[in-house]
Amino acid sequence: MGFMFVSLGLLQASRTKLVAAISKLDTFVIILFIVVQNIKILNGLKVLELASVLAGPSVGQFLAECGAEVIKVENPGTTGDVTRSWKLSTENPENSVSAYFSSVNWGKKSLALDITQAEGYKVLLQLVAWADVVLASYKPGDDIKLGVDYATLSAYKEGLVYGHITGYGRTNDKVGYDAIIQAESGFMYLNGEPNGASVKMPVALVDVLAGHQLKEGILLALLQKMQSGKGSYVEVSLYQAAISSLVNQATNWLQAGVEPQKMGSEHPNIVPYGRAFDTSDGGQVILAVGNDKQFAQLCRILGKEELAQVPEFATNAQRVKNREQVNAHLQALIATWPQEELLKQLDKAKIPAGGIQPISKALQREEAEPLLLHSDKKAGIRQFCAQLEGSSSDTSALLAPPDYGQQTQQILQEVLDFSLQQIEELKQKGILG
Repeated sequence: MGFMFVSLGLLQASRTKLVAAISKLDTFVIILFIVVQNIKILNGLKVLELASVLAGPSVGQFLAECGAEVIKVENPGTTGDVTRSWKLSTENPENSVSAYFSSVNWGKKSLALDITQAEGYKVLLQLVAWADVVLASYKPGDDIKLGVDYATLSAYKEGLVYGHITGYGRTNDKVGYDAIIQAESGFMYLNGEPNGASVKMPVALVDVLAGHQLKEGILLALLQKMQSGKGSYVEVSLYQAAISSLVNQATNWLQAGVEPQKMGSEHPNIVPYGRAFDTSDGGQVILAVGNDKQFAQLCRILGKEELAQVPEFATNAQRVKNREQVNAHLQALIATWPQEELLKQLDKAKIPAGGIQPISKALQREEAEPLLLHSDKKAGIRQFCAQLEGSSSDTSALLAPPDYGQQTQQILQEVLDFSLQQIEELKQKGILG
């Protein structure tokens, strides 16, 4: 599949050259050519982003990181994507690029265009004819009112792939917000300490999950397009993304008939797993002991090897039944160890464990470095984390998150071949932000 997507990028970048190459070279040589050239896998793909906030824009950034050209159309009526205004108290109120906006808008060009006006809509249709992929996040019905639904836009571009984020699906026009979906899908009911308050997750996790699912759908649609030449409508709802992510908690109810409850950081099926244990120096460690052998090794390292032989603790099934007793014994033993010394011993024995640390430290780890983005006092993280052998992972040329409408004139001139006079007329009519 990796090769097929690379070929798609080359087809769009240089169709004639690739066709000639395919007629003379076998698959191995073509792949070798691609690797040597270090070509990004989606070079030449053209993406029109009509999405805002987090889920849809995260897909746009992912495609940009893979080499696609992404134009983000922003509404002058709201001065662009609403997340431009979602700022911490420490941020410059005059800056149109907020920290939140920077999280999912790298690699894009911003076009400020009022598509509710006839001339603005005409410009949009020209961009649709240019694009291979459209990303949208309109609630059902609004897309039709604005004339940006798949049925309408696909008439302007044969083979168009249309990725759509909705709140509850195409048959429900309720607006979807991550916090509400977390509540309605069961996540908040589960999240929190036993008998405590329900707690929302500290990131818009349902938006993130929906974005990942839409990426998968779009890549499959591009693969199908290579095989059939046909475009696709790809829709992911926040609600269904949340439900599908309940995984074992859902089947605990569906199959075992057990209504999942708040357990803090505990795992319903495994012990010890997820609970934070205090160390002697004020730190905390998390254990993820997945089998009985690991538990026996843990007890040996903690100096209480016989604990693993106690019938009530010897198997995971027994430890689940005697959760509190197991955790009490472990806490007493772990409390005698400094955090780093204990983690070194556990790592050496291949026992899954980690220390609780703030985001500032998490971002300083060696493993995080390839995901960090920096440019002109702007910082962010990559959306594309998978490592595909032979594709470029270099993000040094990736555009920094754009200021509102930053490339409006450039896009109209270079993509649609507008003259300066035409652009000025659109400005005078209030169609361009």
